[in-house]
Parts: sequence; C-alpha cells; structure tokens
Amino acid sequence: MKGTVILSHGLESGPQATKVSALAEVCDALGWAHVRPDYRDIDAPRDPLAIDARIALALEHAPPHGRVVFAGSSMGAFISGFASIRRACEGLFLLALPTAIPGYPHGFAAADVPTALVHGWSDELCPVDAAIDFARERGATLHLVRDDHRLGAHVAYCAAMFQRFLADLG
Repeated sequence: MKGTVILSHGLESGPQATKVSALAEVCDALGWAHVRPDYRDIDAPRDPLAIDARIALALEHAPPHGRVVFAGSSMGAFISGFASIRRACEGLFLLALPTAIPGYPHGFAAADVPTALVHGWSDELCPVDAAIDFARERGATLHLVRDDHRLGAHVAYCAAMFQRFLADLG
C-alpha cells in the first residue's frame, strides 16, 4: 500500500455516501488503503462544538505511522483540515469546503501540504468566494464546476481529480 486515505463524509451523509464511495474506488485502483469513519452519532445533535469530536475520530482512524492523506466533503473537508494540523500528512483533498461553521469558534485551518479543492460555483451553503480566497492564499489547486453544494453532477469529475491528486503524490 502507498499509504492511507481518511475519507470523511459530510454532515447529512454517511460513510457510504456517493462522493466518498467514488473516492474510495480511486484509492483501491491506485493501491492506497482507505478508512471511512462514521460520524453520524456525533452529528446527530447538530452541535457545532461536536466538530472537535469529529476531528478526534478522524485522527483515531489515521495509522500512527506511514503516509496519510485526508480527504472529505463539506463538514468532512472542514475537519480534514484540522486533522492535518495534528497528524502529519501528505496532502488534503477537499470537496465543497466550508471555511467557517456557524457556532464553531475557529475558522478553517490546515497544514501546509499539497491541497486540491473541488467547489461548485453555485454552492448555496459554502460561498465560492471563500473557497477561492483559501485556495489563493495557499496556492492550492482549485477546480470550480457548474454545480451546487452537493456536487451531484460532478461525482465522476471529483473522482478523476482525486485520481490525479493521488498520482501526483506518487
């Protein structure tokens, strides 16, 4: 195995979600192990302060040694960034990234590692301008698509960009 990818689903989703499943297939094809933590019990109360528990669960699933990539969609992208600060990683792949969560006392933060984002121009939950600003500040790769927050019309595109991202990591 080349390493392990921690695939984090969004808030109103689960570990078998469409986008996370598509990314898992890419991992399998390229020889990367993957883990899909289940955050649904943590998410049930809809408490923004439970984000810390989500981050902790992602970190529990990361192996203590070896290469790790954090990837996620929406809330999964948000917590992936924070996990990357606490556990050394090779890169971040973020879908529909929120750069702030109402009620959570911290704005988005992430390790300075290779980062790629896919974001919808018409994302109704996470303003596209915030994603553009984040990508610009980091020099991250940014793929903007004609879609909304769910990126439902671009699942295959997200998988293709993830495949390219992992291939570039070697």
